[in-house]
Amino acid sequence: MLAKISSGKSVFGVLSYNQIKVEKNQAEVLYRQKMFDSPDGKFSIRDCMDSFYPYLAVNNKTEKVVFHASLNPDPKDKLDDEQLAEIAQTYMQKLGYGNQPYIVFKHSDIKREHLHIVSLRVNENGKKINDSYEAVRSMKICKELEQEFNLVPLMKGQRESETPTKKIDFRVFLSSLLITSTSLFSTSPGCEK
Repeated sequence: MLAKISSGKSVFGVLSYNQIKVEKNQAEVLYRQKMFDSPDGKFSIRDCMDSFYPYLAVNNKTEKVVFHASLNPDPKDKLDDEQLAEIAQTYMQKLGYGNQPYIVFKHSDIKREHLHIVSLRVNENGKKINDSYEAVRSMKICKELEQEFNLVPLMKGQRESETPTKKIDFRVFLSSLLITSTSLFSTSPGCEK
């Protein structure tokens, strides 16, 4: 299994990216931890932002507050949603994000199913979560998960460039993001014309 971790400043941006995938039926919400759930059970950026807000409000030092991980099992691994959710939870716990609010999306926009996990790098006290040697720890955790869940192991020397991914057309993405943000804020209280 291959994991890719990134940091960012825009929680809204990473949630919007996943919302676009959900709206195109290329992704679905697989698991939520410490996250508000909308009454209809559908994914909502507003509910996610409300869940993250208490953590963001007490942050005063960390610039890149977004934790975004992509977990990519081998296409030969045939995993059901329950197993994928358990893999995501175990990964987050072992990496030190087990007590954080986070949401897990299952993407099916390329030939293999993979997970995207969105969380925050600051805890409920505003303190940054330890990310020292995070990439090294992540690789070790992936190897442990391969054994624990009987997954096809990542071959020695295999790199992320050998794992097929889909290129993003950023013009389309930014256009969709603007439409999403406009509709989100135009329906927010206090944002009437």
